[in-house]
Amino acid sequence: MIRSVEDIEELPNSGADMTLDSTDRAILRALLEDSRASQRELSRIVGVAQGTITNRLKKLESQNIIQGYSVVLDPESVGWSMTIMAGLRIAKGKMINVQQKIAADPRVFSVYDVTGDWDSMVLARVRDRADLDDLTKTVFTLEGVTRSFTHVVLNTVKEDGFAKPAPDKNNEE
Repeated sequence: MIRSVEDIEELPNSGADMTLDSTDRAILRALLEDSRASQRELSRIVGVAQGTITNRLKKLESQNIIQGYSVVLDPESVGWSMTIMAGLRIAKGKMINVQQKIAADPRVFSVYDVTGDWDSMVLARVRDRADLDDLTKTVFTLEGVTRSFTHVVLNTVKEDGFAKPAPDKNNEE
């Protein structure tokens, strides 16, 4: 997902099922500034009729360009004091089952299939060292996990878990 107004300029004009014009981009830009803006306010900012805003939002949502509206929480303020990354080797034929079980743990916020030395990478948040110990001994030792390698994040330089669109190759708009 896009996190800043500048990122709107990086949006491609088209993708698999989408086409963005200047009105769509202006709506997205306004929503990035204030995602709680009313349709009336968006209409004023973008300079189009409120009905146009309604129709464009429905289109952007139905094409999964806008995938939802959510609150972004500070992990430490809600009880997560540590972030960890774990590389897992998973036995042949067990990948999907193991990843689904791991993904179900409330401490886990991302599970990826990857190339390289590991079969899967897991990102999780834990309350403290005891919670990390529990995660390591219960979740990362599930049947099918043959090896795990856990890293504790010491300092977060940048964390933006939202996907950004690929830059427009033609640099249009």
